[in-house]
Amino acid sequence: MAAKAEGAATATAGYLFSALPHWLSHLFDILTAIFLCIYFMLEGDDAYAFFLSLFKPASRARLDATLKRAELKMSKWLLGQGLLMLSLGISSTIVFGILHVRYFVLLGVLMGLLNIIPIAGGVLTIVLAASVAALDSWAKMSGVLIFYLIYVNIENAFLTPRIMKSSVDLMGLTVLVALLIGTALAGIVGALVAVPTAALVAVLLDEYAVRRSNDPEDSESEAPLLSSESEPAD
Repeated sequence: MAAKAEGAATATAGYLFSALPHWLSHLFDILTAIFLCIYFMLEGDDAYAFFLSLFKPASRARLDATLKRAELKMSKWLLGQGLLMLSLGISSTIVFGILHVRYFVLLGVLMGLLNIIPIAGGVLTIVLAASVAALDSWAKMSGVLIFYLIYVNIENAFLTPRIMKSSVDLMGLTVLVALLIGTALAGIVGALVAVPTAALVAVLLDEYAVRRSNDPEDSESEAPLLSSESEPAD
């Protein structure tokens, strides 16, 4: 058992050392996104006013109202993401406490906070929690891994589509596709901004591309066609 534990520890250390540059690149991306958010918070109003000034006054008011609707949806997304983080933090704290894992409160808080980073945050925290549980017994480590496996399936199949659909008003399929595309294009940062971007695109399409049956423009375009059909043939 000691030899197997030593071999597992050596393999884990080797993997962490070889994967360190990859994780550092993701950390740099996250820090870059944080600094961009700070600059947008400080100078966002000026940048937004300059952006609107590029459009004609006739269309400026409509675009402003559309973007404000998109901003409301993005705020709701942040609320939905906070609910997901809270659910994971509370459930993991309770389960770790039942299993008598060391530092279960701290581990539960980390599980909830790092859940904002798709995939990587969960993997990092579950590896940490499983390692702490393994210090006591293999049974505790197995319990931690089983809990996380069950929770991930519940979150992906039930919580994420429903919470994000109710908060962002997007279909569950749209949320999942947005997450997959964002992760494929820009990794962790892409996954972080995938759902807000999908909300923005949905609002813009709804305002400028979607044609409804009571649209005045469509009614005007159909009127000549209907009148020509109603004329008797010679």
